[in-house]
Amino acid sequence: MSRYEFTKNLETGNAMIDKEHRELIQAVNKLLDACSEGKGRASMDETIKFLNNYVNQHFSHEEQLQKQSSYPGFAAHRIFHEKYKQTLKEITSQISVSGPTITELGKLNSHISVLMTHISTEDKKLAAFLSQS
Repeated sequence: MSRYEFTKNLETGNAMIDKEHRELIQAVNKLLDACSEGKGRASMDETIKFLNNYVNQHFSHEEQLQKQSSYPGFAAHRIFHEKYKQTLKEITSQISVSGPTITELGKLNSHISVLMTHISTEDKKLAAFLSQS
């Protein structure tokens, strides 16, 4: 399974958001590495917990920025965040139970791709709005 990298396309121009996106991608890669290297369940579970917590923390930070700046796309952005967190939790819980099966890793990979698209479109819109506020 290929690793993700923080490319120019993912840069929003907002230092805090970009820093957290880099760290989020590192957490995703750490989980993918643990799965592909056959790490023990304890190591995978620790990484899964960190990834879910970090996603929650990052989304919360983004939502605070949106509220403070009266971002017009806040409601839709928040709905995306809530659905994303729920699906990530379901996928990682299944990996924790059944191990990193091809099916579950495929679901995780697809879900991470959704996040990359969200970053390169919606988060860029947010950052552009914040820079004008």
